Amino acid sequence: MSAYLLDTHALVWWWLADPQLSSVASTAILDGSVVVSAVSIYEIANKVRLGKLSALAGILAVYRDALAGDSFSSLAVTMDHAHHAGVLMGCHRDPFDRLIAAQALTEDMTVITRDPEIAAFGCKVLW
Repeated sequence: MSAYLLDTHALVWWWLADPQLSSVASTAILDGSVVVSAVSIYEIANKVRLGKLSALAGILAVYRDALAGDSFSSLAVTMDHAHHAGVLMGCHRDPFDRLIAAQALTEDMTVITRDPEIAAFGCKVLW
């Protein structure tokens, strides 16, 4: 069974049952070993604080329970992840995406994302 690392938008759409999440991604999430980066929780919390993602305020308040309820594992950011993100070649400037890509590459995971820039870093992606 492959390990899947959720990009932040994939996690948001999963939690909101948003139809923008592809059926391929949904099936992989249901059937696979899914990991959520601390980066995604930070990005969601930041957007909730700024009023850009208020629909997830309730879930964010109990995010650990939400992750456990979905049988998702968590992944902390390590020094190796941070270093790898900093030296990744490519023009994608989003620091959240750079960290998620670095984690996927370092930990040999497939990223569930619709963002083609993640694949451009050399990551395995699924959408």
